[in-house]
Amino acid sequence: MKDKHKKSPLQVLIVDDEPSICSTLAGIFSDEKWNSVTAANGTRGFELFKRQGVDLVLLDVWMEGIDGIQTLQKMKEFKDTVPIVIMSGHGNIETAVKATKLGACDFLEKPLSLEKILPLIKQIETKKHAQEHSEARKASYDLIGESEQIRAIHRQIVKVAPRNSWVLITGENGTGKEVVAHNIHGQSSRSTSAFVAVNCAAIPEELIESELFGHAKGAFTSAVAAKMGKFELAHQGTLFLDEIGDMSLKTQAKILRILQEQTFERLGDTQVISVDVRVIAATNKNLHSEIKKGNFREDLFYRLNVIPIHMPPLREHPEDILLLAEHFLTVISRELREDKKILPKDSLAILATYEWPGNVRELRNLIERLCILVPGEIIRPADLHKHLPLASEQERNDNGQAPDGTTLKEARNNFEKLFIIEKLEEFNWNISKTAEEIGIERSNLHRKLRTYDIDSKRLKP
Repeated sequence: MKDKHKKSPLQVLIVDDEPSICSTLAGIFSDEKWNSVTAANGTRGFELFKRQGVDLVLLDVWMEGIDGIQTLQKMKEFKDTVPIVIMSGHGNIETAVKATKLGACDFLEKPLSLEKILPLIKQIETKKHAQEHSEARKASYDLIGESEQIRAIHRQIVKVAPRNSWVLITGENGTGKEVVAHNIHGQSSRSTSAFVAVNCAAIPEELIESELFGHAKGAFTSAVAAKMGKFELAHQGTLFLDEIGDMSLKTQAKILRILQEQTFERLGDTQVISVDVRVIAATNKNLHSEIKKGNFREDLFYRLNVIPIHMPPLREHPEDILLLAEHFLTVISRELREDKKILPKDSLAILATYEWPGNVRELRNLIERLCILVPGEIIRPADLHKHLPLASEQERNDNGQAPDGTTLKEARNNFEKLFIIEKLEEFNWNISKTAEEIGIERSNLHRKLRTYDIDSKRLKP
């Protein structure tokens, strides 16, 4: 398996009419694991610039035909984002100023010095990788879909984002609630400030106050230093409270006071801290039901629920499945630095008919698994059968039995039963290894064994 965070090598174009300079620079760049291509004149250099995926150009000024300044101008008109460094053995202030005005990022005098050129190129390489990382992160928060449900959410985001109104996002796990929160933040006036996410369900009850509000030094045994809380870190930005329905009533009361007053004290401190925070909350629970059960404060619900946004489960907009699959193939292949794999029509048909109980997150995880584990460039139906159960829990009624349905459903259920038995036999009926191999939880596999009446006496711990 390749390193998921492997960085792409820098692609350098060297344009100089002196072969010795071209070969020397190419050798140096090869030692630094950079790729390079050379051109002996401006015309050839511009042709390569248009055809190659160039990250940096080293361009000589004095060449026959079109000179470096003219070549610089043509390159900048064609693509303005590529950094170009001018080189000259006849350097003067007038040439340097002209090149800078035309968009050159630096000016180097010949003979070239490694002490000057290597730090300059490494700085450009660092910026390139930072930009790649930023683009990858941005792609991971794209809200993909052409269905009317997703279009409606896009319209809501456009309306809501410029305001400071608080938002409550509801929906099943894996539907993309955090993606919506990131989009609201990214399109708001707070986009240049922090987006701070808190998973309220993942933080132990005894630590959540410290996480949210911070603590003073000595506030408790392990508090060896003062710590800023999430509210303070999100000052002038956005605080995303995920799984807000899993918060205790005690913490809900403190949250409500802070939301109303925008002030709080760190744990173990008396200093009042004021913050300017936009809150976006999310939950997979029905908060109306939780209020009736006494598990959620009604006043906090109405404080948060200024703008409600509901994320539909993937099974309710199946027309977006193929778009999402192609998007994840592109994003993940870029992350893995590998060629994009192909999903033929018969494989796409399988993805389109599956009900995705884990929603968009399950689809993304499957695509990543396939990109890593499938050896060829084509993801075939057999690959999907190995990594994707073909019948979902939603296809069964409340008694856990497969419902009467079409021949296709019966065939899918029969296939899944045979597939599970085959895998159990392959792993000597070891439940943990089998569940890991087919990509589901052990509890889910036990349910399937009961549903399909598979002999559980043969199971091994």
